[in-house]
Amino acid sequence: MTSDLLAPLDLAFWNIESAEHPMHLGALGVFSAHTPTAGAHAADLLASRAAAVPGLRMRIRDVWQPLAFGSAARETDPEFDPLNHVRLHAPTPDFHAIAGRLMERPLERGRPPWEAHVLPGEDGVSFAVLFKFHHALADGLRALTLAAAVLDPMDLPARRPRPAEPSRGFLPDVRKLPGLVRGTVSDVGRALDIGASVALSSLGVRSSPAFTAEPSGTRCTAGVVVDIDDVHRVRKTVGGTVNDVLIAIVAGALRRWLDERGDGSDGVAPRALIPVSRRRPRTAHPQGNRLSGYLIRLPVDNPDPLARLETVRTAMDRNKDAGSNRGAGAVALLADHVPALGHRLGGPLVGQAARLWFDILVTSVPLPGIGLKLGGNPVTEVFPFAPLARGQSLAVAISTYRGQVHYGLVADAKAVPDLDLLVRAVSEEVEALIAACGP
Repeated sequence: MTSDLLAPLDLAFWNIESAEHPMHLGALGVFSAHTPTAGAHAADLLASRAAAVPGLRMRIRDVWQPLAFGSAARETDPEFDPLNHVRLHAPTPDFHAIAGRLMERPLERGRPPWEAHVLPGEDGVSFAVLFKFHHALADGLRALTLAAAVLDPMDLPARRPRPAEPSRGFLPDVRKLPGLVRGTVSDVGRALDIGASVALSSLGVRSSPAFTAEPSGTRCTAGVVVDIDDVHRVRKTVGGTVNDVLIAIVAGALRRWLDERGDGSDGVAPRALIPVSRRRPRTAHPQGNRLSGYLIRLPVDNPDPLARLETVRTAMDRNKDAGSNRGAGAVALLADHVPALGHRLGGPLVGQAARLWFDILVTSVPLPGIGLKLGGNPVTEVFPFAPLARGQSLAVAISTYRGQVHYGLVADAKAVPDLDLLVRAVSEEVEALIAACGP
């Protein structure tokens, strides 16, 4: 049986989870079905292939040994059964209605923390697969790698394999164990102080009650598809990056949504956390999260679409110039310096403090440019889903696939019963940006 300690940020994700705020990533892939039984065949394929993927056999267990007291480790589950993770559901007319209910259910922590739910379509010509991976098991890139391992083989250019570097996890100095608890409290306090300073640095700019919610444990999901050519048209006209345009679309959509639901957008500029990958080809902890982040104010209060885009572009350029180890990114980096026991004791506090740092998560998930298939059935749409932080009601994840941009929206179902309005607002904002760019 092999095992390795969780990297510090993985351990943080493992410990901030609660029943109302599960910390798993999700992705809903929609497939064009060759036959009415394609969904059932896909479930069989996923189960058989999962058995051969080492990363999907890894469970997470607590560690109480002296050199890693309070930590957790990945280890191969000797009783792994893929049938406990792959589930075939009854046909449904609405993939997102089922996906929302499935996203609100925490993964079982006693076995490898992932699931694949196959959802046959009532139309007989499509099916969907909802993948769920705990954030302690995988970040977005790692989750994509694990999901791709159970899809049909892809024709990729040959790459020279690199030897894997051993993962040492996080080992506190044994000489400091007697004062571990005292140091733990100090380090957790430092994390909260940094978070508070990030929040206080932008006081005076209003957020909105629409972005906060008491824990209800409910989830709903939705997806929006945008033509990448429209995004490039805006970018070429105005400048900036594709990512700048995609974030500006979120800002404009939120403005329309707040106005339509009656909350009002005047003076509203929510803080958006934009995760940034720190993963390098030869980095240690190849399975772990290597993340930092940028924090920007979304110009929801600005009525001009192009002005909103320019504000986003300027803010992103400023963050890139400063680097991802400053500001909001420092909170994620601080995880490397907190003892394992600190993550266990302070996890709930850090989870609750997330609302001090940001109002909404806007993240991008990379996808391969080539077509994905399962049992020969091609993927037509892929909607990524991010976890909701405690006290927050909405998260946005974005992926680009085969000439289309897919916005995956996750919300607290009780706090945001009108997610359909936000879906429409995203499409309307794209049209407004195109119109503003002129002929």
